Amino acid sequence: MAFPAEAADRLPPGQRVQQQLPVLHYGPVPKFRPQTWDLRVFGATKTGEEFAINWADFQRLPRVTVRADFHCVTKFSVLDNEWHGIPTSVILREVPPAPNVTHVMVWAEYGYSANMRLADFASPNSLLATHHNGEQLTPEHGFPVRLIVPHLYAWKGPKWVRGIEYLTEDRRGFWEERGYHNLADPWKEQRYSYQEEPGDGPEL
Repeated sequence: MAFPAEAADRLPPGQRVQQQLPVLHYGPVPKFRPQTWDLRVFGATKTGEEFAINWADFQRLPRVTVRADFHCVTKFSVLDNEWHGIPTSVILREVPPAPNVTHVMVWAEYGYSANMRLADFASPNSLLATHHNGEQLTPEHGFPVRLIVPHLYAWKGPKWVRGIEYLTEDRRGFWEERGYHNLADPWKEQRYSYQEEPGDGPEL
């Protein structure tokens, strides 16, 4: 498959175009059990309460389709992905954060986590994806739900999402504690923690 010359303008520094998403993740692929699956929203919620959205209710939430490029910190980019799922704005509306929330920690199976600024999580193109290019996600690619935040490196979008924690101060997630950049802007090539400027993240 040939990509047009203008595709180069959509590649952040150091990236190369790849045609398909490879399977990359840490740990085993979890089994999905719809009877017990839920999405927990907790931390500094507006009411101070913890909420759990079961699978049946999650499927009834409003959905959108987002077309976006996908940039991995390992230096490949897949262009023009079509993601379908629940906008993060719907979660923020259904379970509002407290006024002083600044960051979000997204939790996945096996305790995996990724932190980001609330503004990144709330971005119009951010969504909890259930489908990719018109087909339901496969287990290896995050079924039943993976977070997509297209303007950040892809590790900020965990597969197998199970929880959203509202934070009043930043806290590093799984890879951020292991040497990855706290902010992860591909256009600034924010790959590793040694590149961080003062104020980019909590102390390691």
